[in-house]
Amino acid sequence: MDGDLIGLFVLLVGLELILGVDNVLVIAILVSRLPESQRPFARNLGLGLAMAMRILMVIGGLKLLALTDPIPFLVELAKPLPIPEETLAAACSWKGIALMAGGLFLIWKAVKEIHATIELELEKGPKGKAHGFGAIVTQIIILDMVFSLDSVITAVGLTDVKWVIITAVIFSFVIILFFAKPIGDFILAHASIKILALSFLIIIGITIFMEAMKIHVPKALIYGPMGFAMGVQLLQMRYKSNLEKLKKRKSAKAES
Repeated sequence: MDGDLIGLFVLLVGLELILGVDNVLVIAILVSRLPESQRPFARNLGLGLAMAMRILMVIGGLKLLALTDPIPFLVELAKPLPIPEETLAAACSWKGIALMAGGLFLIWKAVKEIHATIELELEKGPKGKAHGFGAIVTQIIILDMVFSLDSVITAVGLTDVKWVIITAVIFSFVIILFFAKPIGDFILAHASIKILALSFLIIIGITIFMEAMKIHVPKALIYGPMGFAMGVQLLQMRYKSNLEKLKKRKSAKAES
């Protein structure tokens, strides 16, 4: 493997790991609706499907790039709208439609889960088939498709050496699989972190919708504030933990 391919491989792994954070958050939230005994299988299945979907899309290659072509019928239909031509063309492609629908679905799902968490609906247990294993896996597949589409089109646009892209996808998912359970368990064990993670997903849903219209938002502007907010929340949790320990020590001294 020459230097250019090594550099490309590292770049692709980095892109997949960034995208993998979104996948881990979504899967962790969705599998929390399942009985605890089913969660590990659903989590691994979700990540496995995400990896398989990316590989199949890479194999599709040039056919996938055709999804960025505007659909003439939709372009003509939307022409009266006061939208720039480039934005209109991007939004009226199959890729644009998929990203807009996926972004809206992610926003809706995150808002719904925030409401359920605040109203303590999760403690009441699953209600009917809506929270069944099949329904959860279906939602994971839909969101995996949305997350996969843009990244794979970007990767295919960078190189036509498919084995490099596929190797990068597999390598990054091995790393993600190793960290998925502890990250997911940590999020579900702390309601404040879960709500923060869901808020991140709302932002990600908005940016996916914007990407559909070719309005690019730099990843640093998304993940930088997210990381800062998470750091502040972890410090607050540390403070509360230390405060509880101090109260227990004072209580023990008073009793003795």
